Formats: sequence, C-alpha cells, structure tokens
Amino acid sequence: MPDDRPAAAAPLSEAGSLPMLFTPLAIRGVTLKNRIVVSPMSQYAAVNGEPTDWHLVHLGKFAMGGAAVVFCEETSVSETSRKTYDCPGIYTDAQARAWRRVTDFIRGQGAIAAMQLGHAGRKVATRAPWDGFAPLGEADAAAGRPPWAGIAPSPIPFKEGAMMPKEMDAADIRRVVALHVEAAKRSLDAGFGILEIHGAHGYIIQQFLSPITNRRADGYGGDIQGRMRFGLELVEAVRAAWPAELPLFFRASCVDGAQGGWSLDDTIVLARELKARGVDMLDCSSGGIEGPLTLHLVPRVPGYHVPFAERIKHEAGIQTMAVGLITEAEQAEDYLREGRCDLVALARELMWNPNWPVHAAAALGLDKPHELLPRSYAWWLQRREDVRKISG
Repeated sequence: MPDDRPAAAAPLSEAGSLPMLFTPLAIRGVTLKNRIVVSPMSQYAAVNGEPTDWHLVHLGKFAMGGAAVVFCEETSVSETSRKTYDCPGIYTDAQARAWRRVTDFIRGQGAIAAMQLGHAGRKVATRAPWDGFAPLGEADAAAGRPPWAGIAPSPIPFKEGAMMPKEMDAADIRRVVALHVEAAKRSLDAGFGILEIHGAHGYIIQQFLSPITNRRADGYGGDIQGRMRFGLELVEAVRAAWPAELPLFFRASCVDGAQGGWSLDDTIVLARELKARGVDMLDCSSGGIEGPLTLHLVPRVPGYHVPFAERIKHEAGIQTMAVGLITEAEQAEDYLREGRCDLVALARELMWNPNWPVHAAAALGLDKPHELLPRSYAWWLQRREDVRKISG
C-alpha cells in the first residue's frame, strides 16, 4: 500500500554554524535531529488503557512542529498501577497496537517516539488533577469506577482519605520489576525508539528512594544503598530487555521537597549508579512525595531545574535533560552552550505553541526555519517569505 502521508521535513539549511539547539545528538544508535524534547504530559484521555485519536493529534502535532523527541505521557505497566481509569497503559497487546498508530505518525515526521513507563504505587485509584486527585470513593464505585488498593514500600497513604497501600513483599517486588520488563518489550513492539523509567513525582521508585515513604527494615530500606536497591534492580532488568542500541532515560525528582527527604546530593549518588547500569540520560524534575506532582518549594523561575541538571551532569558524569519554564529560544540555547544540560524539554509551552521549534529556529537566525515543518507546510510558508522579500 503506498504511503500517502506528507513528506517529513528536510534537514535545516545551515547559516554558518548551527545553534547548539539545532545540533544533532547521537545517543547509542539513535541520532536526535536537534536538542528539543517534548516532555511527557498526562492527558487522562485513554480508554481501557489505550491511546485514542486525542493522543494521535496531541502528540502528532508536536512531531509536525519540529521537535526531535516526542514523549508520550506516563504510561502504566499494569492495570492496577494507573493513577486513574483514564491513564494509558502498555500491559496488553491491544494497547501496544494502539500506540503503534501514534509512533508510526511521529516517525513519519522525522521525530523519535519515546515511552515513559510508570507505576503509581500508593498514588493509584484517584480522580483527575482537575478534581484534585481525590481518592476514588463510594460515588465513583456507584458510577462503575470502584477504587482499588495500591502497593508501596511501606504502608503509608499518599493523602488523607486515600486507601492504605499494601507493604510490598519480595514477591511484589519481583512482580513490579517483571511488569516493567514486559512493558519495555511491548514498547519496542509498539515502535518506540527511546524508553524512560519514571522514578520521580512520588511514584513507586521514588517511594522507595525517599526516607519519607520508605520505612522498611529489610534490604530495600534503611540507608541510601538499601533505598536505591529496588530502583537499581528494576533498571538493570529493563536495560537487559531493552535493545543495546536504543537509549534508556530515567526521570528523577532531584529533590522531593520534604524535610529530611531525598536531596540533590542523593540524586548525584543515584545518577552515578544509574550510569553504571546503562542509563544514558537523567531527566531532571522535582517533587511529588507530598503535595503537588512538581515541587512548589522550588522557586518557579525560568529554567528552575537547570541548576539540578548542571550539577548532576558535571558531578555524576551523565548526560542530563532539563525541563521547567523553558520558553525562549535564546534561553534554551544558552543552557546548552554553557554546558548546563544536553537536552531541553518543554511541555506547557508546546501546548501554547506546538510550532515552538520553528519559531526558535527563526529567532536563532537559521536560514530556512520552515524546513522543520512537513513539506506541505514548509513549501507554502517559504513561498510567502519569498514574496515578502520581493515586495519589501
């Protein structure tokens, strides 16, 4: 069957040396066409854990807009590890097939589709964020959405009114690791070229890492080495299952925002261990153990995670990606030129302007920024520019 999709964009024309933002980056056997990443953005629009037309359009427009990597949202490794009934999963073959439609389109636009695997642990069985992540209750059960119990390193509810999670035993730990391995294999079948393990925002790996939520007295608790054990074993298993030529990322909450909790110094220790186990990029975020998903105690200034990414990059010797109020082309370019991070990730700014990469290319002086767009857009827009030059 012929492929009648619009042709993907051609490589950008060079105007002298390329800005760092538009310099390709090779990670293992994958080459990113630029340093712009679409960060995962939960949409709460899945049906039976399967992505829908919403996901195709939502993610597809970012690929059309010129980003190098398009992350899908945090995607659950099992039915009972989802935050809500509307979160996507990749624990069935039907879900993998549904994701293939999305990844085929992203790849057709010259971008790389990236999967973020998650397990909410104790933060399961809630409503959507616009309902305050309220725990599911009797009214939800009456509407056909009964709550279910989560699991966690220690039996500590994530908020008032939430169910008490089951303290994980050895069999639970093995099962969660195995679920991530199965999900990694399905992600490959679904056409993803980058895999990220979600170890941030108060989900199950961070629940083990933080002394706020890990009160265990066995080999998976206690000091930092014990609290890292679960996450490191999980990473080892996933790295062994994920092809050696494909990149593996890890999202970390560099600080969890609670008194006596996980610190940036702890993250540097973790980053060194992750690098030794084959993680290629540390995706730097924060918060989530208590309160909001991202940390309100970190001042929300432009690039507020960049200092974390910079210190981890230089002290742990691992590549880093920074996210958080990166909105301007010159801002992103400076972070990269100064060696503070290796990739920049945007989320809400791309909701506002899906073609941000094209505008960034123009702002940084590239000769033909429209070439980032599909040919059926780029040709017409370039003609408009040519006419303007002639008439001006």
